Amino acid sequence: MEDQQQRVAAFVDDHDLETPPEFRLLDLVSEVGELAKDANESTTYGAEPDDLEISSDELGDALFALLAVADTLEIDADQALEEALEKYERRLEGSGSAGSGH
Repeated sequence: MEDQQQRVAAFVDDHDLETPPEFRLLDLVSEVGELAKDANESTTYGAEPDDLEISSDELGDALFALLAVADTLEIDADQALEEALEKYERRLEGSGSAGSGH
């Protein structure tokens, strides 16, 4: 299976969508904001948490934006995820929590 980051990079290249990383990051923040908006609206701003609805296409938009950021910054997304998982494992082993404690 083709690497998802490579698929995004090829799509961006094929459709002449290249843009500097700072704009890619703003796009990512916008897409995550749309997820938050969907969460707020579907749960009546937290009053009905069991009613949470996030559409897969919106999540896909955020994932696309994240992979585009990684590619623009020449960061291997798979390796970055591996590093994050290892970090969370160390935290869980050391403190029992995956959080950074900040």
